[in-house]
Amino acid sequence: MSPNPDLPPSGRLTWAGVWLGLSLGGFFDGIMLHQVLQWHHMLTSVPDPAVRDDITLNTFADGLFHVACWLFLVIGLWVLWRARGEFGALHWARTFVGGILIGAGAFNLIEGLVNHQILGIHHVRTGSPNELLWDLGFLASGVVLIGVGWSVRPRRRL
Repeated sequence: MSPNPDLPPSGRLTWAGVWLGLSLGGFFDGIMLHQVLQWHHMLTSVPDPAVRDDITLNTFADGLFHVACWLFLVIGLWVLWRARGEFGALHWARTFVGGILIGAGAFNLIEGLVNHQILGIHHVRTGSPNELLWDLGFLASGVVLIGVGWSVRPRRRL
């Protein structure tokens, strides 16, 4: 059954984007901040030096983080597969891209609040004199991504 080009897609396409956005946000964080820039690992702000300074343990924790990102990717691809019939519906691309941006922003907000602020297990730029500023910037990027993603999505007709 082909999509109706006059009707907007269902929420399934948005959710596919959200799951894929969570995955992409996590992979960007893990690859760029943990591996390429080496600004932090998953446990680099834990008070116990036996944990904080154990590179094997931190690398393992980073790996578990990447496993979670991979699971988000698998879920997103599965939901996208189920929504494949909606490609071609009115504004399907805006719906999907908006969902991706919302998911990436949600990743930054959730990870930033939980790991940086509540648990304090790491920070964006661990050890920086502006550590809190980096963390707040990360949270702000989440809010901006969610806002842009929401504005990209088509408006529902009443």
